[in-house]
Amino acid sequence: MKAVQVVGYDQQLRLADVPVPEVAGPYDVVVRIGGAGVCRTDIHILEGQWAEKSGVALPYTIGHENAGWVHAVGSAVTNVAEGDKVIVHPLITCGLCRACRAGDDVHCAASQFPGIDTAGGYAEYLKTSARSVVKLDDSLEPADVAALADAGLTAYHAAAKAARRLRPGDRCVVIGAGGLGHIGIQVLKALTAAELIVVDRNEDAVKLAESIGADHGVVADGGHVAAVRDLTGGEGAETVLDFVGEGGATRDGVAMLRRAGDYHVVGYGENIDVPTIDIISAEINFIGNLVGSYTDLCELMVLAAQDRVRLHTATYPLESFQDALDDLAAGRVRGRAILVP
Repeated sequence: MKAVQVVGYDQQLRLADVPVPEVAGPYDVVVRIGGAGVCRTDIHILEGQWAEKSGVALPYTIGHENAGWVHAVGSAVTNVAEGDKVIVHPLITCGLCRACRAGDDVHCAASQFPGIDTAGGYAEYLKTSARSVVKLDDSLEPADVAALADAGLTAYHAAAKAARRLRPGDRCVVIGAGGLGHIGIQVLKALTAAELIVVDRNEDAVKLAESIGADHGVVADGGHVAAVRDLTGGEGAETVLDFVGEGGATRDGVAMLRRAGDYHVVGYGENIDVPTIDIISAEINFIGNLVGSYTDLCELMVLAAQDRVRLHTATYPLESFQDALDDLAAGRVRGRAILVP
């Protein structure tokens, strides 16, 4: 089969011929890929940011946002059958450790992460497990929802966590209306009555945010912190969801936060540099967000089937992977880029 592989850091990906994965264990599921999301993390992987953490041996197939059709199943698989449409949770988990038994499978002690530390889905087929596949509603197609497997799941996980603390009348700032942010906005609108203020440096992204539910759109042009403070009566927002995490976003985001506010870190790339006295005197909270659980993904698929969360996509043939990455890096993708074998 055709697969797009990392052959070296700070090098371009390469299209290769590799064997089709086969069922080897009773709970294995092989999925024929119908869509694979192109994520900024893929760019960070090529930059070497994940090399030490993942410990993956090169070359390997990249791609961690995947959906398609069940191609083959192991002897003990009962939740899906050949031909079923599925979206793939990004982790392969054991089901036996403390985290898995608590439903917090994203912190599984023995997880594998296809596309990060083992073969992923920039390919025609992907091997995963029965614990990782969620059947899709008849109204949904794999290429339309593939990026919800990670970008959508991460956005849902963070937005749902934030929504537990947001009350009607509260203000929530969303930094970044791109691949993750535009999903987070829709999730927040579905789960909370908070007033949403969206900040992005791209005017088209701000317009997109306003069209999908943002109450206010602010272009990050140097005066955006002051604009947010004005919109919040000078106090700042109760919650900030930062889907960017680099390029000064954290500095600006903290300045938009009110006393006793929550700062949700989703995007990454820079350090948070805040004097500790400022953290304790204002009693602000910094909250990390990593992907999401299997249950989170099931709940997100309900919102997608209800058309309350819609993924804005641009599709590319698998062979045009470099065009997709280049467009993402240059900011030319509104929503998410999807590779379709």
